[in-house]
Amino acid sequence: MKKLHAQKYNEAQYISDSNHHQMRDTDRSFTIGGLRAEDLVKEFGTPLFVYDAGKISAQYNRLHTALPEGSVIKYAVKALTGISVLRFIHSLGAGADVVSIQELKIALHAGFAPSQIMFTPNNVDFSEIQEAVSLGAEVTVDNLSSLEKFGIAFGGSHPVAIRLNPHIMAGGNLKISTGHSHSKFGISIQQQQQILAVVKKYGIDVSGLHIHTGSEITDIQVFIRVAEILLEIATYFPTLRFVDFGGGFKVAYKPGDKTTDIEALGKMLGETVDNFNKKTGKKLEIRVEPGKFLVSEAGYLITTTTVVKETPAVTFIGVNSGLNHLIRPMMYDAWHEIENISNPDGPLKQYTIAGNICETDNFGTDRMLNEVREGDLIVIRNAGAYGYTM
Repeated sequence: MKKLHAQKYNEAQYISDSNHHQMRDTDRSFTIGGLRAEDLVKEFGTPLFVYDAGKISAQYNRLHTALPEGSVIKYAVKALTGISVLRFIHSLGAGADVVSIQELKIALHAGFAPSQIMFTPNNVDFSEIQEAVSLGAEVTVDNLSSLEKFGIAFGGSHPVAIRLNPHIMAGGNLKISTGHSHSKFGISIQQQQQILAVVKKYGIDVSGLHIHTGSEITDIQVFIRVAEILLEIATYFPTLRFVDFGGGFKVAYKPGDKTTDIEALGKMLGETVDNFNKKTGKKLEIRVEPGKFLVSEAGYLITTTTVVKETPAVTFIGVNSGLNHLIRPMMYDAWHEIENISNPDGPLKQYTIAGNICETDNFGTDRMLNEVREGDLIVIRNAGAYGYTM
């Protein structure tokens, strides 16, 4: 087991490097990566983030196998920036997609080579883009202003990718849909002529085209439509070397959830890009930027029940965590499976699981859990992405 780091307020996060996933052992103990949750809590206290390296590895290998040979996986660092998690993902063979200079420096510290890092910022000062270039990272720009400044500063001396907005609505929530016409992300595909004019004016080396339409996309036809848009525009850029489809692959949050068919997606993307390459004589590389897909299901937030509060309307479970540790239920109305691991055989009762912040920070409402007592350990699943890092 590798320590990531401990923080004040008795928080810590750990990564298990066992290949075993979460399960209950023969004495009914809740284990993560072969380690008993109770033992981790005794040593490190709660609230505690734990990450299962075996699950991260399985997700990476599944995606790597599904994609055509030669495809590049850039882990979206914003999903989880824990240094040991980054080092582990780097060891699997992934590159890094970062959205700030701070994330870029964290990725370098974790062992990623500058050439493995793609800097894809939004609305940053141009000085950050200049710093990224000086650090040796690849760069993507997503507005005409930055593209013009890039041309003035670098001309064709440093490659740059361009993020496009395809005007496609896709994603599990409006707040995480990033490719529609009213989204702040990317340069509109309707501004293609303006892009080409800037590129020609400064002799810019456009190395890639990038589109990320949103998160939690289950319809793989969305990606195929994106591929058609990218490849239609790709014919106008003779220096192009890759097309980047972003991420947004859906993972399961509860039983019965529809997820992205990664295998079918990999096959269809491969065929689409391969046909284009054969027709044009190009050799465009396929890139993707998974974040949540790699780390979401690997993460667990273990909390302690501080209060069981019965009211005429509802019974609350109060835990020693809050929206400061896991904001997704409050921000996106996201569903996370919640389990009482201290009393797995207790009768089922209905509870609302609430945090300890002076805001309404319910992790789950009207959930059926095994009877909860003060001091019981409550585990919140799918806490690997956009939990600790936010």
